Amino acid sequence: MNLGFGEIALIVFVALLLFGPKKLPELGKVAGSTLREFKKATKGILEDEEDQSKVKKEQ
Repeated sequence: MNLGFGEIALIVFVALLLFGPKKLPELGKVAGSTLREFKKATKGILEDEEDQSKVKKEQ
């Protein structure tokens, strides 16, 4: 994604208006932990697929 400074500033401004400065850090933490869990789950799926393709090649 090519986001410039203007686009990022606009997103931050809208987020501050919608959620307020007290709620924004909490939402950031939740978003970060959600992305981390999704990344872990995706990594496990990809590793399983690689293992299965290796087994098929050996047969």
